[in-house]
Amino acid sequence: MYQALYRKWRPKTFSDVIGQSHITKTLRKQVEEGRTSHAYLFTGTRGTGKTTCAKILAKAVNCEHPVNGDPCCQCPACLGIENGSFLDVLELDAASNNGVDQVRALRDEAIYAPANVKKRVYIVDEVHMLSMPAFNALLKILEEPPEHLMFILATTELHKVPATILSRCQRFSFKRISPRDIAARLLYVAGQEGICLTDDGAELLSRLAGGALRDALSLLDQCAAVGETVDSRAVLDALGLAGNLQTARLLEHTLSRDAQAALLQLDQLYQGGKDVGAILGELSTLVRDLLLRKTAPEGGEALLSGGYDEATLDRLGKGVSSARLIYLATTLQKAAADLYYSANRRTDAELCLLRLCDESLSGDLTALEARVERLEENAQRGQVLRAAADRGRTAGPAAGEPPSAPTVPAAFEDSPPWADPEEERPPLPEEPPLPEEPGMRAFDLPEEPPAADAEPETPAAAGGGQSAGQPSSPAAAGGNWWRALAEGCKGRLPPMYRVFLDMCTGVLEGDLLTVYAPDDITMGRLDNDRVRNALVDEAAAGGITLRPVFRVGEAPMATPQTNLQNLMKFGSQFDNIEIK
Repeated sequence: MYQALYRKWRPKTFSDVIGQSHITKTLRKQVEEGRTSHAYLFTGTRGTGKTTCAKILAKAVNCEHPVNGDPCCQCPACLGIENGSFLDVLELDAASNNGVDQVRALRDEAIYAPANVKKRVYIVDEVHMLSMPAFNALLKILEEPPEHLMFILATTELHKVPATILSRCQRFSFKRISPRDIAARLLYVAGQEGICLTDDGAELLSRLAGGALRDALSLLDQCAAVGETVDSRAVLDALGLAGNLQTARLLEHTLSRDAQAALLQLDQLYQGGKDVGAILGELSTLVRDLLLRKTAPEGGEALLSGGYDEATLDRLGKGVSSARLIYLATTLQKAAADLYYSANRRTDAELCLLRLCDESLSGDLTALEARVERLEENAQRGQVLRAAADRGRTAGPAAGEPPSAPTVPAAFEDSPPWADPEEERPPLPEEPPLPEEPGMRAFDLPEEPPAADAEPETPAAAGGGQSAGQPSSPAAAGGNWWRALAEGCKGRLPPMYRVFLDMCTGVLEGDLLTVYAPDDITMGRLDNDRVRNALVDEAAAGGITLRPVFRVGEAPMATPQTNLQNLMKFGSQFDNIEIK
């Protein structure tokens, strides 16, 4: 009859236990010196050797010929305990024997001396499942047991065990077994069983086991039936992890901000029978792997889940910042937790994908951070401001013009509607050079070259002793009095308000300053006393009185004369402001 690998290769002595040397060394020493306790408590996650060590300890204390604290596994006591024929060593499952009546029966039976061995040993697995009356019934005999009695309690949830039980036991904590130790054990077992297990297959199985050697042996048992060679590809096929490629494709669409493709991929997985909670969980695991590879490239390999190959992780992690991976992981974790209370799980999963594709939909500071990050990326790539890009203006001297020719700022674009853009508009009498369109860069060249017979402007005409071609103030250089006023207010406001202020346009009519915001969110951020006071104080510093109000929409087109008057009104105030 075939026996499962995890049962066939269960350790028989302390020397066979893998990854728990800090426990086995102590237990062997106690058995060797005869200083064993009457009650032990073994804690730790599943598959780490708690019950195995309990059985080995029961054999060791009753062995007739122990070897350095290990049972000999050959004497009648060891053989009887191993095959279960000796009733003096009893293993109980507290999950099915958790009542006070069962514990009372155990207590009444425990007072009798053992029939075949030196000590009567009770191994109580999953002891945290006992009820509180059952724990109380166990307290007295656990505190003052007979000489021939030993209790070994095992649990995976230590916090559910009462403190009165903990104080009466020697506690040993079993840690998760490292992937390296698991892989070495798998290769040894595979060699003994005639299974062709490759190194990459053993490494993948060890990571999938999650620190539990029993799980690793069960996975190896399952994969051995697929083909002659158990490599990483065979493991993925046998365990059904080839579907992880679809999850990787879903994350690839999310990272590229392709919401439509991501939703279609989610629908494909959903129609294939995949639970949306499982999809979000697999996405979270994949994002965690990418984050570990980026933040801990040296030692993070042992922490990976193992469900994805190196090429897939390299492709997905290329060009993705750690900040965005943290945002993805946080959003996925929150959405997965909220699915428990959801009325429509699929809709919530789709909303989660939309937020992952576009951070501005999150509705918190992450949205603002994402917009600022995009602006910084665009600035690094040398993109011009939106207004200049929409007009499509390009900088360049006219044909035949020498490089040293003096430049003249471009005129306002908001010319009268009846004016022909192809015709040259005659200047007003004694009209100074008009400033640029709002948002145009100061270093843009004029659309039309100056006349060949034009005399260069004298320093006196330029004002303030400045040379020809240089603006009299940064306000004139920036081409917009509103931008100069907004730049002056930035020293009085936090960075969050500065970003939103750059998105607005101001229109001045008398002392009424109307600030037009592009949307309700921007106006909601700026329509407060802090921003109003900053605008009023900055204007008052130059002797100008303003009454700011905020509106949503496009600013009305002002005439060149109005813009000129506002520029002359604000120009002297912002002489020392550098417009960026």
